[in-house]
Amino acid sequence: MEPTLNPDPALIAALRSDLSAAGYRADAVRSVWGPVADTAVGHGLHGPALAALAPRTDALATLARLLFLGVRTDRDAVARALPTLGAHGLVNLGFARIDGDAVVPSVLVRPQDAAGASHDTVRWWIASDLDEAALGGALPTGHVLGVGGASLTLAGLQLTTPARRVLDVGTGCGIQALRAHLALSDPSAPHTGAPTDAEAPIVATDVSGRALLFTRINALLNDAEGIETRLGSLFEPVAGEQFDRVVSNPPFVITPRVAGVPEYEYRDAGYAGDDLVAAFVSGVGAVLAPGGTAQLLGKWEYRAGQDGLQRVREWVAASPVPLEAWVIERERLDPLAYAELWVRDGGTAPGTAGYGALVDAWLADFAAREVDAVGFGYLLLRRPASAIPALARYERITHPLPEDGALGAHLGAALAAFDALEEFDDAALAAARTIVADDVTEARHHLPGAEAPSVIELRQGGGLGRTLEVDPALAALVGASDGELTVGQLSDAIAELLEVDAAALRADLLPRVRELVFIGMLRLA
Repeated sequence: MEPTLNPDPALIAALRSDLSAAGYRADAVRSVWGPVADTAVGHGLHGPALAALAPRTDALATLARLLFLGVRTDRDAVARALPTLGAHGLVNLGFARIDGDAVVPSVLVRPQDAAGASHDTVRWWIASDLDEAALGGALPTGHVLGVGGASLTLAGLQLTTPARRVLDVGTGCGIQALRAHLALSDPSAPHTGAPTDAEAPIVATDVSGRALLFTRINALLNDAEGIETRLGSLFEPVAGEQFDRVVSNPPFVITPRVAGVPEYEYRDAGYAGDDLVAAFVSGVGAVLAPGGTAQLLGKWEYRAGQDGLQRVREWVAASPVPLEAWVIERERLDPLAYAELWVRDGGTAPGTAGYGALVDAWLADFAAREVDAVGFGYLLLRRPASAIPALARYERITHPLPEDGALGAHLGAALAAFDALEEFDDAALAAARTIVADDVTEARHHLPGAEAPSVIELRQGGGLGRTLEVDPALAALVGASDGELTVGQLSDAIAELLEVDAAALRADLLPRVRELVFIGMLRLA
Protein backbone atom coordinates (compact mmCIF):
# COMPACT_ATOMS: atom_id res chain seq x y z
CA MET A 1 0.00 0.00 0.00
CA GLU A 2 1.34 3.43 -0.96
CA PRO A 3 2.19 5.87 1.86
CA THR A 4 -0.34 8.67 2.30
CA LEU A 5 0.68 11.76 0.38
CA ASN A 6 1.13 14.91 2.42
CA PRO A 7 1.01 18.17 0.39
CA ASP A 8 2.71 20.17 3.14
CA PRO A 9 3.77 23.54 1.69
CA ALA A 10 6.86 23.88 3.92
CA LEU A 11 8.14 20.40 3.09
CA ILE A 12 7.49 20.91 -0.62
CA ALA A 13 9.28 24.26 -0.54
CA ALA A 14 12.28 22.51 1.02
CA LEU A 15 12.19 19.84 -1.70
CA ARG A 16 11.98 22.49 -4.39
CA SER A 17 15.00 24.26 -2.94
CA ASP A 18 17.05 21.06 -2.88
CA LEU A 19 16.07 20.02 -6.41
CA SER A 20 17.01 23.46 -7.71
CA ALA A 21 20.34 23.51 -5.86
CA ALA A 22 21.25 20.10 -7.31
CA GLY A 23 20.48 21.26 -10.85
CA TYR A 24 17.93 18.48 -11.17
CA ARG A 25 16.64 19.36 -14.62
CA ALA A 26 15.75 17.30 -17.68
CA ASP A 27 18.73 18.34 -19.78
CA ALA A 28 21.13 17.80 -16.87
CA VAL A 29 19.82 14.28 -16.22
CA ARG A 30 20.07 13.39 -19.91
CA SER A 31 23.66 14.60 -19.98
CA VAL A 32 24.51 12.43 -16.97
CA TRP A 33 23.47 9.14 -18.53
CA GLY A 34 23.65 9.93 -22.25
CA PRO A 35 21.31 9.52 -25.24
CA VAL A 36 21.28 5.72 -25.44
CA ALA A 37 20.37 5.33 -21.77
CA ASP A 38 17.81 8.10 -22.11
CA THR A 39 16.09 6.25 -24.94
CA ALA A 40 16.22 3.03 -22.90
CA VAL A 41 14.54 4.77 -19.95
CA GLY A 42 11.76 5.83 -22.31
CA HIS A 43 11.33 2.14 -23.18
CA GLY A 44 11.13 1.15 -19.49
CA LEU A 45 14.72 -0.19 -19.35
CA HIS A 46 16.78 1.23 -16.50
CA GLY A 47 19.96 -0.84 -16.84
CA PRO A 48 21.97 1.54 -19.07
CA ALA A 49 21.06 4.56 -16.95
CA LEU A 50 21.96 2.83 -13.68
CA ALA A 51 25.29 1.74 -15.18
CA ALA A 52 26.06 5.34 -16.14
CA LEU A 53 25.10 6.57 -12.66
CA ALA A 54 27.03 3.88 -10.76
CA PRO A 55 30.41 5.72 -10.50
CA ARG A 56 28.81 9.02 -9.44
CA THR A 57 28.02 10.16 -5.91
CA ASP A 58 26.99 13.77 -6.57
CA ALA A 59 23.53 15.10 -5.70
CA LEU A 60 22.28 15.09 -9.30
CA ALA A 61 23.14 11.41 -9.78
CA THR A 62 21.59 10.51 -6.41
CA LEU A 63 18.32 12.28 -7.25
CA ALA A 64 18.26 10.68 -10.70
CA ARG A 65 18.50 7.22 -9.09
CA LEU A 66 15.99 7.93 -6.33
CA LEU A 67 13.36 10.16 -7.91
CA PHE A 68 13.69 9.63 -11.65
CA LEU A 69 14.25 5.86 -11.74
CA GLY A 70 12.64 5.01 -8.41
CA VAL A 71 15.56 2.92 -7.12
CA ARG A 72 16.37 2.36 -3.43
CA THR A 73 19.30 4.58 -2.58
CA ASP A 74 21.83 4.89 0.23
CA ARG A 75 20.38 6.94 3.09
CA ASP A 76 23.49 9.05 3.63
CA ALA A 77 23.65 9.89 -0.09
CA VAL A 78 20.01 11.01 0.04
CA ALA A 79 20.74 13.20 3.05
CA ARG A 80 23.57 14.88 1.15
CA ALA A 81 21.40 15.35 -1.96
CA LEU A 82 18.48 16.77 0.05
CA PRO A 83 20.20 18.90 2.73
CA THR A 84 17.13 21.05 3.42
CA LEU A 85 14.40 18.41 3.29
CA GLY A 86 16.37 15.37 4.45
CA ALA A 87 15.40 11.73 4.09
CA HIS A 88 12.81 12.00 6.88
CA GLY A 89 11.23 14.97 5.13
CA LEU A 90 10.82 12.82 2.04
CA VAL A 91 9.15 10.19 4.21
CA ASN A 92 6.86 12.80 5.77
CA LEU A 93 5.74 13.86 2.30
CA GLY A 94 4.72 10.27 1.61
CA PHE A 95 7.36 9.98 -1.10
CA ALA A 96 9.51 7.25 0.47
CA ARG A 97 10.16 4.94 3.40
CA ILE A 98 13.34 4.15 5.33
CA ASP A 99 14.57 0.57 5.17
CA GLY A 100 17.70 0.24 7.28
CA ASP A 101 20.46 2.22 5.57
CA ALA A 102 18.42 2.80 2.42
CA VAL A 103 15.67 5.13 1.28
CA VAL A 104 13.02 3.30 -0.76
CA PRO A 105 11.01 5.68 -2.98
CA SER A 106 7.26 5.31 -3.42
CA VAL A 107 6.90 8.34 -5.70
CA LEU A 108 8.74 9.59 -8.77
CA VAL A 109 9.63 13.27 -9.17
CA ARG A 110 10.80 13.85 -12.70
CA PRO A 111 11.95 17.09 -14.36
CA GLN A 112 9.83 18.12 -17.32
CA ASP A 113 10.43 20.91 -19.84
CA ALA A 114 7.56 22.80 -21.44
CA ALA A 115 7.39 25.51 -24.09
CA GLY A 116 5.76 28.76 -23.02
CA ALA A 117 3.49 30.88 -25.21
CA SER A 118 6.49 33.08 -26.03
CA HIS A 119 8.49 29.93 -26.96
CA ASP A 120 10.78 30.15 -23.93
CA THR A 121 11.44 26.94 -21.99
CA VAL A 122 9.63 26.47 -18.69
CA ARG A 123 11.01 23.82 -16.35
CA TRP A 124 8.78 21.83 -14.03
CA TRP A 125 9.13 18.92 -11.61
CA ILE A 126 6.24 16.43 -11.81
CA ALA A 127 5.51 13.96 -9.01
CA SER A 128 3.60 10.75 -9.75
CA ASP A 129 3.41 7.11 -8.71
CA LEU A 130 6.20 4.63 -9.48
CA ASP A 131 6.08 3.28 -13.02
CA GLU A 132 6.27 -0.37 -14.12
CA ALA A 133 10.06 -0.34 -14.41
CA ALA A 134 10.44 0.94 -10.84
CA LEU A 135 7.80 -1.45 -9.49
CA GLY A 136 9.17 -4.43 -11.40
CA GLY A 137 5.68 -5.52 -12.38
CA ALA A 138 2.15 -4.50 -13.25
CA LEU A 139 0.74 -1.19 -12.05
CA PRO A 140 -1.79 -1.07 -9.20
CA THR A 141 -5.29 -0.13 -10.34
CA GLY A 142 -5.18 3.18 -8.43
CA HIS A 143 -1.93 4.24 -10.10
CA VAL A 144 -1.50 7.96 -10.86
CA LEU A 145 0.36 8.33 -14.11
CA GLY A 146 3.15 10.82 -14.72
CA VAL A 147 3.73 12.75 -17.92
CA GLY A 148 3.31 10.46 -20.92
CA GLY A 149 2.95 10.90 -24.64
CA ALA A 150 -0.78 11.62 -24.50
CA SER A 151 -0.25 14.21 -21.75
CA LEU A 152 2.37 16.02 -23.82
CA THR A 153 0.18 15.86 -26.91
CA LEU A 154 -2.75 17.55 -25.18
CA ALA A 155 -0.47 20.08 -23.48
CA GLY A 156 0.87 21.05 -26.89
CA LEU A 157 -2.67 21.32 -28.29
CA GLN A 158 -3.88 23.72 -25.61
CA LEU A 159 -4.93 27.04 -27.12
CA THR A 160 -2.78 30.02 -26.22
CA THR A 161 -5.61 32.51 -26.71
CA PRO A 162 -7.09 34.35 -23.68
CA ALA A 163 -9.11 32.48 -21.07
CA ARG A 164 -10.40 33.81 -17.75
CA ARG A 165 -11.23 30.44 -16.16
CA VAL A 166 -10.01 26.96 -17.10
CA LEU A 167 -11.38 23.54 -16.11
CA ASP A 168 -9.15 20.45 -16.23
CA VAL A 169 -11.34 17.32 -16.18
CA GLY A 170 -9.57 14.12 -15.07
CA THR A 171 -6.45 16.00 -14.05
CA GLY A 172 -4.30 13.02 -12.97
CA CYS A 173 -0.95 14.40 -11.85
CA GLY A 174 -2.06 17.91 -12.86
CA ILE A 175 0.03 18.44 -16.00
CA GLN A 176 -2.82 20.05 -17.97
CA ALA A 177 -3.67 22.36 -15.07
CA LEU A 178 -0.01 23.42 -14.94
CA ARG A 179 -0.04 24.02 -18.67
CA ALA A 180 -3.18 26.15 -18.32
CA HIS A 181 -1.53 28.07 -15.47
CA LEU A 182 1.49 28.67 -17.68
CA ALA A 183 -0.71 30.24 -20.35
CA LEU A 184 -2.64 32.33 -17.82
CA SER A 185 0.53 33.61 -16.17
CA ASP A 186 2.51 34.29 -19.37
CA PRO A 187 2.99 38.07 -19.55
CA SER A 188 3.04 37.92 -23.36
CA ALA A 189 -0.52 36.55 -23.49
CA PRO A 190 -3.40 39.07 -23.21
CA HIS A 191 -6.43 38.10 -21.13
CA THR A 192 -10.05 39.06 -20.90
CA GLY A 193 -9.96 39.80 -17.19
CA ALA A 194 -9.44 38.05 -13.88
CA PRO A 195 -11.94 35.77 -12.14
CA THR A 196 -13.87 37.14 -9.20
CA ASP A 197 -12.52 36.63 -5.70
CA ALA A 198 -14.85 33.64 -5.27
CA GLU A 199 -13.59 31.88 -8.40
CA ALA A 200 -10.37 29.92 -8.83
CA PRO A 201 -8.70 30.66 -12.18
CA ILE A 202 -8.13 26.92 -12.71
CA VAL A 203 -10.25 24.08 -11.36
CA ALA A 204 -8.85 20.53 -11.61
CA THR A 205 -11.15 17.56 -11.04
CA ASP A 206 -10.69 13.81 -10.79
CA VAL A 207 -12.44 10.74 -9.38
CA SER A 208 -9.16 9.80 -7.66
CA GLY A 209 -8.36 11.51 -4.38
CA ARG A 210 -4.73 10.45 -4.77
CA ALA A 211 -4.58 12.14 -8.17
CA LEU A 212 -5.87 15.37 -6.64
CA LEU A 213 -3.18 15.16 -3.95
CA PHE A 214 -0.56 14.84 -6.67
CA THR A 215 -2.06 17.84 -8.47
CA ARG A 216 -1.85 19.94 -5.30
CA ILE A 217 1.71 18.75 -4.70
CA ASN A 218 2.78 19.58 -8.25
CA ALA A 219 1.15 23.00 -8.07
CA LEU A 220 3.11 23.74 -4.88
CA LEU A 221 6.30 22.20 -6.22
CA ASN A 222 6.16 24.47 -9.27
CA ASP A 223 4.90 27.55 -7.42
CA ALA A 224 1.65 27.59 -9.44
CA GLU A 225 -1.01 29.45 -7.48
CA GLY A 226 -4.72 29.51 -8.24
CA ILE A 227 -5.27 25.79 -8.97
CA GLU A 228 -8.23 24.40 -7.02
CA THR A 229 -8.87 20.64 -6.84
CA ARG A 230 -12.31 19.00 -6.61
CA LEU A 231 -13.30 15.35 -6.33
CA GLY A 232 -15.89 13.96 -8.73
CA SER A 233 -16.72 12.60 -12.18
CA LEU A 234 -16.89 14.63 -15.38
CA PHE A 235 -18.78 17.90 -14.76
CA GLU A 236 -20.47 17.04 -11.45
CA PRO A 237 -17.95 19.00 -9.32
CA VAL A 238 -18.58 22.22 -11.30
CA ALA A 239 -22.33 22.02 -11.91
CA GLY A 240 -23.75 25.49 -12.43
CA GLU A 241 -20.39 27.09 -13.23
CA GLN A 242 -19.00 28.19 -16.58
CA PHE A 243 -15.47 28.27 -17.99
CA ASP A 244 -13.78 29.88 -20.94
CA ARG A 245 -11.76 26.74 -21.55
CA VAL A 246 -12.11 23.08 -20.65
CA VAL A 247 -9.25 20.64 -21.20
CA SER A 248 -9.26 16.90 -20.60
CA ASN A 249 -7.12 13.85 -21.17
CA PRO A 250 -9.92 11.58 -19.96
CA PRO A 251 -9.62 7.89 -19.05
CA PHE A 252 -11.03 6.92 -22.44
CA VAL A 253 -9.53 3.45 -22.87
CA ILE A 254 -12.18 0.99 -24.05
CA THR A 255 -12.06 -1.88 -21.56
CA PRO A 256 -14.36 -4.91 -21.20
CA ARG A 257 -16.63 -4.63 -18.17
CA VAL A 258 -16.29 -8.28 -17.17
CA ALA A 259 -14.80 -10.16 -14.24
CA GLY A 260 -11.08 -10.80 -14.46
CA VAL A 261 -10.22 -7.67 -16.46
CA PRO A 262 -8.56 -5.08 -14.22
CA GLU A 263 -9.73 -1.46 -14.38
CA TYR A 264 -7.14 1.28 -13.92
CA GLU A 265 -8.30 4.65 -12.67
CA TYR A 266 -5.85 6.53 -14.88
CA ARG A 267 -7.25 5.00 -18.10
CA ASP A 268 -10.66 3.39 -17.38
CA ALA A 269 -13.70 5.44 -16.41
CA GLY A 270 -16.18 2.58 -16.00
CA TYR A 271 -18.08 3.33 -19.20
CA ALA A 272 -18.79 0.79 -21.93
CA GLY A 273 -17.21 1.31 -25.33
CA ASP A 274 -16.78 4.95 -26.25
CA ASP A 275 -19.60 6.16 -23.99
CA LEU A 276 -17.22 8.29 -21.89
CA VAL A 277 -16.27 10.51 -24.82
CA ALA A 278 -19.94 10.70 -25.84
CA ALA A 279 -20.84 11.78 -22.29
CA PHE A 280 -18.13 14.43 -22.32
CA VAL A 281 -19.33 15.85 -25.64
CA SER A 282 -22.96 15.90 -24.54
CA GLY A 283 -22.19 17.52 -21.18
CA VAL A 284 -19.41 20.01 -21.83
CA GLY A 285 -21.62 22.67 -23.40
CA ALA A 286 -23.33 23.29 -20.06
CA VAL A 287 -20.06 24.39 -18.42
CA LEU A 288 -18.74 26.41 -21.37
CA ALA A 289 -19.27 30.15 -21.40
CA PRO A 290 -20.46 31.54 -24.76
CA GLY A 291 -17.43 31.52 -27.03
CA GLY A 292 -15.66 29.06 -24.71
CA THR A 293 -13.71 26.09 -26.04
CA ALA A 294 -13.11 22.52 -24.93
CA GLN A 295 -10.15 20.39 -25.98
CA LEU A 296 -9.71 16.71 -25.30
CA LEU A 297 -8.19 13.53 -26.58
CA GLY A 298 -10.74 10.86 -27.39
CA LYS A 299 -11.59 7.54 -28.96
CA TRP A 300 -14.54 6.43 -31.03
CA GLU A 301 -15.67 3.07 -32.31
CA TYR A 302 -16.43 2.06 -35.88
CA ARG A 303 -19.50 -0.13 -35.48
CA ALA A 304 -21.04 -2.40 -38.10
CA GLY A 305 -19.46 -0.45 -40.91
CA GLN A 306 -20.49 2.98 -39.57
CA ASP A 307 -17.78 5.62 -39.87
CA GLY A 308 -16.31 6.51 -36.47
CA LEU A 309 -16.16 10.22 -37.21
CA GLN A 310 -19.84 10.10 -38.09
CA ARG A 311 -20.50 8.82 -34.56
CA VAL A 312 -18.65 11.85 -33.18
CA ARG A 313 -20.68 14.11 -35.48
CA GLU A 314 -23.88 12.61 -34.04
CA TRP A 315 -22.68 13.19 -30.46
CA VAL A 316 -22.05 16.85 -31.25
CA ALA A 317 -25.44 17.21 -32.95
CA ALA A 318 -27.17 15.64 -29.93
CA SER A 319 -25.63 18.10 -27.42
CA PRO A 320 -28.36 20.05 -25.58
CA VAL A 321 -26.16 23.14 -25.94
CA PRO A 322 -25.23 23.94 -29.56
CA LEU A 323 -21.55 23.19 -30.23
CA GLU A 324 -19.10 23.81 -33.02
CA ALA A 325 -16.58 21.05 -33.63
CA TRP A 326 -13.19 20.46 -35.20
CA VAL A 327 -12.28 16.79 -34.87
CA ILE A 328 -9.07 15.27 -36.17
CA GLU A 329 -8.61 11.50 -36.31
CA ARG A 330 -4.92 10.64 -35.91
CA GLU A 331 -4.97 6.85 -36.05
CA ARG A 332 -7.20 3.82 -36.30
CA LEU A 333 -6.59 0.35 -34.88
CA ASP A 334 -8.34 -2.93 -35.56
CA PRO A 335 -9.81 -4.74 -32.51
CA LEU A 336 -6.89 -7.17 -32.12
CA ALA A 337 -4.22 -4.46 -32.27
CA TYR A 338 -6.21 -2.34 -29.81
CA ALA A 339 -6.66 -5.25 -27.39
CA GLU A 340 -2.98 -6.19 -27.46
CA LEU A 341 -1.92 -2.58 -26.92
CA TRP A 342 -3.91 -2.10 -23.73
CA VAL A 343 -3.33 -5.58 -22.32
CA ARG A 344 0.42 -4.87 -22.57
CA ASP A 345 -0.12 -1.40 -21.08
CA GLY A 346 -1.62 -3.04 -18.00
CA GLY A 347 1.58 -5.01 -17.47
CA THR A 348 0.59 -8.38 -18.96
CA ALA A 349 3.15 -9.28 -21.61
CA PRO A 350 2.63 -11.67 -24.56
CA GLY A 351 3.41 -15.23 -23.60
CA THR A 352 2.68 -14.71 -19.90
CA ALA A 353 -0.17 -16.26 -17.95
CA GLY A 354 -3.47 -14.53 -18.59
CA TYR A 355 -2.43 -12.65 -21.73
CA GLY A 356 -4.54 -14.73 -24.11
CA ALA A 357 -7.59 -14.64 -21.84
CA LEU A 358 -7.43 -10.85 -21.58
CA VAL A 359 -7.12 -10.41 -25.34
CA ASP A 360 -10.09 -12.78 -25.81
CA ALA A 361 -12.15 -10.68 -23.38
CA TRP A 362 -11.41 -7.53 -25.39
CA LEU A 363 -12.28 -9.20 -28.68
CA ALA A 364 -15.54 -10.58 -27.29
CA ASP A 365 -16.46 -7.12 -26.01
CA PHE A 366 -15.83 -5.57 -29.42
CA ALA A 367 -17.73 -8.34 -31.18
CA ALA A 368 -20.79 -7.74 -28.99
CA ARG A 369 -21.01 -4.19 -30.37
CA GLU A 370 -19.90 -5.15 -33.90
CA VAL A 371 -16.82 -2.96 -33.61
CA ASP A 372 -14.63 -3.03 -36.73
CA ALA A 373 -12.01 -0.50 -35.57
CA VAL A 374 -11.23 2.15 -32.95
CA GLY A 375 -10.24 5.68 -33.91
CA PHE A 376 -8.16 8.05 -31.81
CA GLY A 377 -7.74 11.77 -32.16
CA TYR A 378 -8.24 15.34 -31.05
CA LEU A 379 -11.52 17.10 -30.36
CA LEU A 380 -11.88 20.88 -30.27
CA LEU A 381 -15.39 21.97 -29.32
CA ARG A 382 -16.69 25.51 -29.04
CA ARG A 383 -19.89 26.99 -27.70
CA PRO A 384 -20.76 29.64 -30.30
CA ALA A 385 -21.49 33.15 -29.11
CA SER A 386 -24.58 33.03 -31.32
CA ALA A 387 -27.16 30.26 -31.27
CA ILE A 388 -26.15 28.79 -34.63
CA PRO A 389 -22.96 26.69 -34.87
CA ALA A 390 -20.89 27.40 -37.97
CA LEU A 391 -17.75 25.28 -37.62
CA ALA A 392 -18.22 21.56 -38.29
CA ARG A 393 -14.97 20.02 -39.50
CA TYR A 394 -14.19 16.29 -39.26
CA GLU A 395 -10.99 15.10 -40.89
CA ARG A 396 -8.21 12.53 -40.82
CA ILE A 397 -4.59 13.63 -40.50
CA THR A 398 -2.41 10.57 -40.02
CA HIS A 399 1.00 11.78 -41.20
CA PRO A 400 3.69 12.69 -38.60
CA LEU A 401 3.28 16.25 -37.33
CA PRO A 402 6.02 18.90 -37.16
CA GLU A 403 7.91 18.83 -33.88
CA ASP A 404 7.82 22.56 -33.16
CA GLY A 405 5.26 22.18 -30.34
CA ALA A 406 3.20 25.10 -31.65
CA LEU A 407 -0.08 23.32 -32.37
CA GLY A 408 -1.99 25.29 -29.73
CA ALA A 409 -1.09 28.57 -31.38
CA HIS A 410 -1.84 27.09 -34.81
CA LEU A 411 -5.31 25.90 -33.76
CA GLY A 412 -6.06 29.28 -32.22
CA ALA A 413 -5.01 31.05 -35.42
CA ALA A 414 -7.22 28.71 -37.46
CA LEU A 415 -10.24 29.51 -35.28
CA ALA A 416 -9.54 33.22 -35.63
CA ALA A 417 -9.25 32.83 -39.41
CA PHE A 418 -12.52 30.91 -39.52
CA ASP A 419 -14.30 33.65 -37.58
CA ALA A 420 -12.84 36.32 -39.84
CA LEU A 421 -13.89 34.44 -42.97
CA GLU A 422 -17.44 34.15 -41.65
CA GLU A 423 -17.67 37.92 -42.13
CA PHE A 424 -16.58 37.65 -45.78
CA ASP A 425 -18.98 36.78 -48.56
CA ASP A 426 -17.44 35.89 -51.92
CA ALA A 427 -17.35 39.53 -53.05
CA ALA A 428 -15.56 40.60 -49.87
CA LEU A 429 -13.07 37.74 -50.15
CA ALA A 430 -12.37 38.64 -53.76
CA ALA A 431 -11.63 42.20 -52.60
CA ALA A 432 -9.28 40.99 -49.84
CA ARG A 433 -5.50 40.67 -50.10
CA THR A 434 -3.67 37.52 -49.00
CA ILE A 435 -0.09 36.73 -48.03
CA VAL A 436 1.49 33.30 -48.27
CA ALA A 437 2.74 31.94 -44.94
CA ASP A 438 6.49 31.79 -44.37
CA ASP A 439 6.49 28.01 -43.83
CA VAL A 440 4.82 27.15 -47.15
CA THR A 441 6.91 25.57 -49.89
CA GLU A 442 5.99 24.28 -53.32
CA ALA A 443 7.07 21.00 -54.91
CA ARG A 444 6.59 20.21 -58.61
CA HIS A 445 6.84 16.69 -59.99
CA HIS A 446 7.58 16.17 -63.70
CA LEU A 447 7.42 13.07 -65.79
CA PRO A 448 10.78 12.49 -67.55
CA GLY A 449 11.06 14.85 -70.51
CA ALA A 450 7.77 16.67 -69.74
CA GLU A 451 7.82 20.46 -69.57
CA ALA A 452 4.63 20.84 -67.52
CA PRO A 453 4.48 19.33 -64.03
CA SER A 454 2.22 16.33 -63.53
CA VAL A 455 1.77 17.12 -59.79
CA ILE A 456 2.08 20.39 -57.87
CA GLU A 457 2.12 20.25 -54.08
CA LEU A 458 1.94 22.95 -51.41
CA ARG A 459 3.66 21.86 -48.22
CA GLN A 460 3.24 23.34 -44.77
CA GLY A 461 6.35 23.30 -42.59
CA GLY A 462 4.60 24.06 -39.29
CA GLY A 463 1.12 23.66 -37.84
CA LEU A 464 -0.44 20.39 -38.92
CA GLY A 465 2.18 19.86 -41.64
CA ARG A 466 -0.34 19.49 -44.44
CA THR A 467 0.53 18.65 -48.04
CA LEU A 468 -2.04 19.69 -50.64
CA GLU A 469 -2.07 18.77 -54.31
CA VAL A 470 -3.11 21.87 -56.28
CA ASP A 471 -3.64 22.83 -59.90
CA PRO A 472 -1.59 25.47 -61.75
CA ALA A 473 -4.21 28.20 -61.15
CA LEU A 474 -4.20 27.87 -57.36
CA ALA A 475 -0.41 27.43 -57.30
CA ALA A 476 -0.07 30.67 -59.25
CA LEU A 477 -2.41 32.52 -56.88
CA VAL A 478 -0.51 31.33 -53.81
CA GLY A 479 2.82 32.16 -55.41
CA ALA A 480 1.64 35.72 -56.16
CA SER A 481 0.03 36.30 -52.74
CA ASP A 482 2.27 39.03 -51.38
CA GLY A 483 -0.47 41.43 -50.23
CA GLU A 484 -0.19 43.74 -53.24
CA LEU A 485 -3.13 42.58 -55.37
CA THR A 486 -6.56 41.39 -54.28
CA VAL A 487 -7.67 37.80 -54.64
CA GLY A 488 -10.02 38.88 -57.44
CA GLN A 489 -7.28 40.72 -59.30
CA LEU A 490 -4.99 37.71 -59.05
CA SER A 491 -7.75 35.37 -60.22
CA ASP A 492 -8.56 37.52 -63.24
CA ALA A 493 -4.90 37.81 -64.20
CA ILE A 494 -4.44 34.04 -63.94
CA ALA A 495 -7.60 33.46 -66.02
CA GLU A 496 -6.19 35.67 -68.76
CA LEU A 497 -2.84 33.88 -68.63
CA LEU A 498 -4.46 30.42 -68.79
CA GLU A 499 -7.06 31.59 -71.34
CA VAL A 500 -10.04 30.39 -69.29
CA ASP A 501 -13.31 32.05 -68.28
CA ALA A 502 -12.59 34.58 -65.49
CA ALA A 503 -15.93 34.19 -63.68
CA ALA A 504 -15.69 30.39 -63.67
CA LEU A 505 -12.12 30.46 -62.38
CA ARG A 506 -13.00 32.89 -59.60
CA ALA A 507 -15.90 30.68 -58.52
CA ASP A 508 -13.50 27.72 -58.45
CA LEU A 509 -10.69 29.48 -56.58
CA LEU A 510 -12.57 31.36 -53.84
CA PRO A 511 -13.63 28.31 -51.74
CA ARG A 512 -10.12 26.92 -52.02
CA VAL A 513 -8.65 30.25 -50.90
CA ARG A 514 -10.94 30.05 -47.85
CA GLU A 515 -9.52 26.63 -47.07
CA LEU A 516 -5.93 27.83 -47.42
CA VAL A 517 -6.62 30.75 -45.09
CA PHE A 518 -8.22 28.45 -42.51
CA ILE A 519 -5.36 25.94 -42.51
CA GLY A 520 -2.76 28.69 -42.36
CA MET A 521 -1.10 28.48 -45.77
CA LEU A 522 -2.47 31.92 -46.59
CA ARG A 523 -3.36 34.78 -44.27
CA LEU A 524 -5.54 37.78 -44.81
CA ALA A 525 -3.46 40.93 -45.17
